[in-house]
Amino acid sequence: MDSNGFSHIFGEGKIGPFKVRNRIKYAACCVSNFNTRDGFLSEREFARDEVIASTGASIMTNQGAYPDKSGEGKAYHRQLCINDDRYIPGLKRIADLFHDHHAVAIQQILHGGRYGGIDIGYCIQPSDTPQTLRHFRPPRAMNTDEIAHVIEDHARAAERCVKAGYDGVEVTSFLGYLMSTFLSPFTNKRTDAYGGTLEKRARFMVEILDALRKAVGPDRLVIIRLNGTELMDEYGGNSNDECIEIMRIAADRGVDMISMVIGWHESRQGALGRDVSRTQWLHLAEKAKKVIGDVPLAFGPRLSDPYAADHALGTGVFDYWEICRPFLTDPDLAHKLERGQPERIKPCIGCMLCLAKMFANQPYICAVNPRLGHEVEPEYTIQPAAVKKKVMVIGSGPAGLEAAVAAAGRGHEVVVFEANDHLGGALNPSSKDIGGGEVLQELLQYYTYRLQDLGIETRLNTLVDRKVTADFFPDVVIVATGAVIAPPKIPGIGGKDIMNAYAVLDGGDFTKIGQRVILLGGGKVGLTCAEVLASAGKKPIVIEPNRRVDFDVSTTFKWRHAGLVKELGIGVYTEAQPLAVENGGVRFLDKDGKEQFLPADTVILAGPLAPKQALVRDLEYLCDELYVVGDAVMPRSLYNAIHEGFKLGARI
Repeated sequence: MDSNGFSHIFGEGKIGPFKVRNRIKYAACCVSNFNTRDGFLSEREFARDEVIASTGASIMTNQGAYPDKSGEGKAYHRQLCINDDRYIPGLKRIADLFHDHHAVAIQQILHGGRYGGIDIGYCIQPSDTPQTLRHFRPPRAMNTDEIAHVIEDHARAAERCVKAGYDGVEVTSFLGYLMSTFLSPFTNKRTDAYGGTLEKRARFMVEILDALRKAVGPDRLVIIRLNGTELMDEYGGNSNDECIEIMRIAADRGVDMISMVIGWHESRQGALGRDVSRTQWLHLAEKAKKVIGDVPLAFGPRLSDPYAADHALGTGVFDYWEICRPFLTDPDLAHKLERGQPERIKPCIGCMLCLAKMFANQPYICAVNPRLGHEVEPEYTIQPAAVKKKVMVIGSGPAGLEAAVAAAGRGHEVVVFEANDHLGGALNPSSKDIGGGEVLQELLQYYTYRLQDLGIETRLNTLVDRKVTADFFPDVVIVATGAVIAPPKIPGIGGKDIMNAYAVLDGGDFTKIGQRVILLGGGKVGLTCAEVLASAGKKPIVIEPNRRVDFDVSTTFKWRHAGLVKELGIGVYTEAQPLAVENGGVRFLDKDGKEQFLPADTVILAGPLAPKQALVRDLEYLCDELYVVGDAVMPRSLYNAIHEGFKLGARI
């Protein structure tokens, strides 16, 4: 079967004794934090599992459950638990659900190790190597009795998986969780049988694999997740060759599948964000496959491109496409590929909001999929409207587009009005981000197709005012006009040579920009503009009144901008107040209250941002319902705009 050009993705496969209908494995992915604090399955999580089950993956992996009664393995506040038989009924519901959708059901066992002990104030690992990230617990070195006890915990957990009806278990040995800390010379300084040479460091892994095999028997699966690279060279972690050798040891021990992952939580090099190429790690999969031979290899880190995935499957680079975040973003991904509609997939934009929320001990969410984690709530479901309404959406940025799509999905007549000659609003300048910002154009492409599929009319080059609104005669008006850069009230700011960061990024023409550039305002807008200009050979300096130049940047992206500022030689003055724009430069007060002058060929306004709300008061009495969404309420993040647009459109 051709499956519309993705014949390898939708080809049959075999893992252990099981035949599967396609080569897609649903990864356990992030632990959702949707369950109860004592580790029981919640209805919120089960509703998400129903979405997982509907994805069409032939192998489905349930999120990691911790196996111990001590709480040392618990890595997240609401992590699933499998340390007692009383958890079996909840886990069985998920196994039955996966089986109802004709998938092989796998339960992951996740002992947090270095990242565990979240409720008890300490963590365990082979040695007492200090944490490099402050929010993790101080470590305690394990003795041999404790090692044996943990192995027994894994075996008993595997037995419960069998009782719950799973077809196999998957054990985590990656990202800095317990097993990987035994494998890594960074965290394993032991001199006994569990430390020293690579073979000795791998002993803990081997003993767990043997215990799991004994617990599940020969007719069920044992899968292990292993690092293709740790990205921990600066700390003295395993080399890439050592990572591949560890895979060989696991393969020789009789595992039924190896799942390759990338990096540790402590890695300072990006592994999964949009600044990493989608095929960045494929060479590691190819190298590993040559070593592990007939043992199936599942791979998916950053590989959201179905064309690249299908080609890699067809050339034997790996055996199963393991999908995590792209499925969180668009659960219909596989079905759209089968229908030959890859252009209609809502893309994962690699913003790592899911991880940022999880590290804050919050339920994870997706920036571009507002329904993730809210599947159990009726108000997050697009349902037919009781009364069809005429809806006017003013602005075609992410908030406006998402609201338009949701409202039209309910059956309303929706028209989008845009002052510019193109759709997208803030998506356009943001897509110039040098670290993979082009994915935001893919998101815009998704919305463009959704507008087309839902019959939503767009009126470009249309500046909305009272007359335009009155002539349209809407039932509902959604003001999604976004944000503007509000100039600081200082002398010289109104000069004709002052430029706007949005216009600079949206236009992309730097010929009128001099070599020495001063940006008034940092944050996402100022940093993105400075990085783009620096990569084009300019010498930008950012003046920002806040204490941090990245004050509005997600926690999982702050390090990235910090690295680019250093790498590109961007000057930064924080806690600095501009005083005047003068001929030849900018005068300002630095954080010590000292007046300084910086010469500049070009001055660019990048902040502060202010909501564009002029229409709100003007339109108050021209429609039955008037709403404001996204940055037009208050400038924030892309995810705020999309989530607000969806929630509004879903209830109109």
